[in-house]
Amino acid sequence: MRGWWQEIAGLVLPGVCEGCGAPGSGPCPGCGEVLAGGGAGEGEGPPGTSPGRVRPSPEPPGLPVVHAAVPYEGAVRALLIAHKERGALGLAGALGGALARAVEAAVGAPEEAAGAAGAFAGAREGSCGGRRARPLLLVPVPSSRRSVRARGHDPTRRLALAAAGRLRRAGRPARVLPVLRQGRAVADQAGLGARGRRANLAGALEVVPGGARLLAAGRVVLVDDLMTTGATLAEAARALGAVHHPFIPRTPTGIGGDSAQHEFEQRVAAVIASSPASFEINRNSSETWIVAGGER
Repeated sequence: MRGWWQEIAGLVLPGVCEGCGAPGSGPCPGCGEVLAGGGAGEGEGPPGTSPGRVRPSPEPPGLPVVHAAVPYEGAVRALLIAHKERGALGLAGALGGALARAVEAAVGAPEEAAGAAGAFAGAREGSCGGRRARPLLLVPVPSSRRSVRARGHDPTRRLALAAAGRLRRAGRPARVLPVLRQGRAVADQAGLGARGRRANLAGALEVVPGGARLLAAGRVVLVDDLMTTGATLAEAARALGAVHHPFIPRTPTGIGGDSAQHEFEQRVAAVIASSPASFEINRNSSETWIVAGGER
């Protein structure tokens, strides 16, 4: 109930920017620019931040390749908390735009996706086929039913829907597949370290019945709002891997009817934000990525 009440209140009460407190509705221009990676406020990450790969230290086993849009600090942190915990649903569009940028970074340029699609079509149909990119299938990390009831909405799913809409408007076919669910109860992650989170989440997620068939229809991208230790994304990737093994069939290279070769795709994930340390380190070295602990 809190979600729709927040929206109605925003229509009749003076609004403020959830990022910095400036008068107005939604993120102010300055906070919107920070969220879009085009600027930096006081104490925030480097100006003109582009989506980049982030990697926690220690890195949990099975973590997919993760790309984040912006550092998790300042206005970005305030906007994410307002959307998730205070039901500021009007922020979903701007936050979803940042998530869409991270998804694009995770899957590569449109022409690369189209090239993979051409190989996929050629192997299945025995022809060169069109170079139309496979649809992007955004799989949100699930929230517990208890959290959804308490918050009045599912924040990650809402952001995934906003990101998919932004991608479609940019000409990239995309849709949301909420095929992950919690198979057992887990403890609150707050206050747990990297090892504790891995133990808490081990085996907790599963794919819903029939989900494997849906996952085969395109390029799967795990999505979440934030990555800290990486335990949640690693568990989500494990659950997907139990039923879905992504690969691109390649045209046979042998003669005499040899079977087609298969190139397995790397599991990828996209988040809106991660620790600013990953972005700062990347400015000095493209090979080193460290994410400090934080909130999730």
